[in-house]
Amino acid sequence: MKPESAIQTGFAEVRHSQADGQSAAPHAGTALEVKDLRAGYAGREILKGISFSVAADDFFAIIGPSGAGKSTLIRCVNRLVEPTSGAVIINGRDVLQVSQSELRGVRRNIGMIFQEFNLIERLSVIDNVLTGRLGYTGTVRSLFRMYTKDDIKHALMLLDRVGLSEHIDKRADRLSGGQRQRVGIARALIQNPKLLLVDEPTSSLDPKISREVMGLIKEIGLEFGIPILCNIHDVELACEFCTRVIGLQDGMKKFEGSPRELDKAALQDIYSMEVL
Repeated sequence: MKPESAIQTGFAEVRHSQADGQSAAPHAGTALEVKDLRAGYAGREILKGISFSVAADDFFAIIGPSGAGKSTLIRCVNRLVEPTSGAVIINGRDVLQVSQSELRGVRRNIGMIFQEFNLIERLSVIDNVLTGRLGYTGTVRSLFRMYTKDDIKHALMLLDRVGLSEHIDKRADRLSGGQRQRVGIARALIQNPKLLLVDEPTSSLDPKISREVMGLIKEIGLEFGIPILCNIHDVELACEFCTRVIGLQDGMKKFEGSPRELDKAALQDIYSMEVL
């Protein structure tokens, strides 16, 4: 990292203050309610009236075959995909009713962990984490890496929490898949989100690292008091780590319940149309 970087300038002053970071207070009640959600592309309906709710302490999984609408559903929550109708209520506010000018403020409260990590390859680990403050600092300040000492301290604390304190200056393109996903987790957390969306977090990882990443996400949700909505293709991981599950098939909800209730008959119903 170049000496003139604002991050490098403030680094020495904050490195020893990592333990001062504060966790978000737990929420109460229903964090997310989705009502009769519909969405489509080019005249084809992808989501066909999906409804469910996520409690404040949920690690909520969305499962189903490829093309069932899992990624579309999770991206409708923060309006990366615009639904055609329905409601997405987060902490009492319908996200679908806010204007475009208000949407940026809404998205500040919704963290997202991406399937393909979405890191800036040429930037360092800590710079990538700090891009999560874009909704607060603005594009110009982020472009010139003009972050506050508090933001830097928070980033260092989060990188320590996800096990990357020894890699803060390493470029993103030099990281392993598991390390890259941990950067994505820290970047989402630095937003101080009230809801965390997780889109296929293990699809690019081997089984051992997948289990470690899912375990970390679950721990983070409990520790920081953040409800989680996770789209995941691996049913075994969903059942092991998540508290609630919905199953989609062809844009329709086929199952909702606890992992214990997800029996062979329910799985057959969810995956009956999948072509092997």
